Amino acid sequence: MHFKHSLLLMGLRPSMVLLTVLCAAVQAADWSQWRGPGRTGISVEKGWLEQWPAAGPAIAWRAAVGLGASSFVVGDGRVFTMGHADGQDTVFCFEAVSGKPIWKHSYPAELGDKFFEGGTTGTPTLDGGRLYALSRWGDAFCFEAATGKIIWSVNVQKETGSPVPDWGFTGAPLVLDGRLILNVGEAGLALAKATGKLLWKSADKNAGYSTPLPVEIDGRLLVLLGSSKSYLAVNPVDGKEVWRAPWVTEYGVNAADPIVSGGKMFVSTGYGKGAALFALSAGAPEEVWRARAFRTQLNAAVLHDGHLYGVDGDTTSIGGIKCLEFATGTEKWAHKDFRTGALSMADGRLIALSGTGTLMIAPASPTGFSPTASAKILDGKCWAAPVLANGLIYCRNTSGNIVVVDARKK
Repeated sequence: MHFKHSLLLMGLRPSMVLLTVLCAAVQAADWSQWRGPGRTGISVEKGWLEQWPAAGPAIAWRAAVGLGASSFVVGDGRVFTMGHADGQDTVFCFEAVSGKPIWKHSYPAELGDKFFEGGTTGTPTLDGGRLYALSRWGDAFCFEAATGKIIWSVNVQKETGSPVPDWGFTGAPLVLDGRLILNVGEAGLALAKATGKLLWKSADKNAGYSTPLPVEIDGRLLVLLGSSKSYLAVNPVDGKEVWRAPWVTEYGVNAADPIVSGGKMFVSTGYGKGAALFALSAGAPEEVWRARAFRTQLNAAVLHDGHLYGVDGDTTSIGGIKCLEFATGTEKWAHKDFRTGALSMADGRLIALSGTGTLMIAPASPTGFSPTASAKILDGKCWAAPVLANGLIYCRNTSGNIVVVDARKK
């Protein structure tokens, strides 16, 4: 039975299911999944401090979690991330406001230091009181979020034989209608979220490095994933491919999530590849424009009022923040020497953490980048996007040093 028809028999529309997926477990201004409540990199939060004294912002707490570029998820008063040390990966849980450790779980893992320092690269997902995590080597876990008790675990690489891509599996698990969808295999795989049982898998070819993204296209709920050679759309029920947009990036690094709006899909990758906009329909995507002016190696851009804001450049180059018009690809401005940092957004303001640890707040405007606040808060490399949740901005570097900025209005 067609997925849409089965939803209608249950009294649901695909758009209702997608809304449930995007907003599930969101309380106050929690950030329970990769790229936030709408998977857009944009927080719904308002009323936080966008300016701070010349001496810098107040720091709520600090911690060390080991090597990696894993981001954060926040919910029910807890914050979660991952790191690597001494031959082990560890999933950490802290009190969100105080930083008090609540629990952690460690397991053997390779460092994986191929052309970088190594460590964890994926981000957990919080849903319904459970925390889901995937390691670079295929270890999938379901934890009781409050206690760290393991509900189930399985190594999906060993179970399926899917090849490990050059930099390991990454991204974040997607919880969708009883399924846990992972970017493993050419077009992902699905586990039963309650048990970890394999429901479907894709071809034994290299995955890309993006996080599975649920989207509604022409009334049909699909999941978009980056493989090593394409961006693909699959049916989340059975994993069958619906279409693919060939997209060959050097070393197979299709890592940044697509951005979908108004029936269009924006993709951008590094190594000089650039960006393109595709029109989506029931058939194959059709290219609208292509440009080399926006080359996103790691973290996806954010889309606000018809403009894209994100990082242009690789870890080996001096990257900068750029603004592009979504409809045409026209470059509006460029802010240089940002390095391979990342940004998120809330209430019309960019929250940008440079690759060398400077945190900046600036209005999202196509006229230019003019920070209202700026402070050096971390040393070393900063590849993970800053996360704003309930007035706190969670930041980290690849060495695993966490700094939490207190942006709550008193």
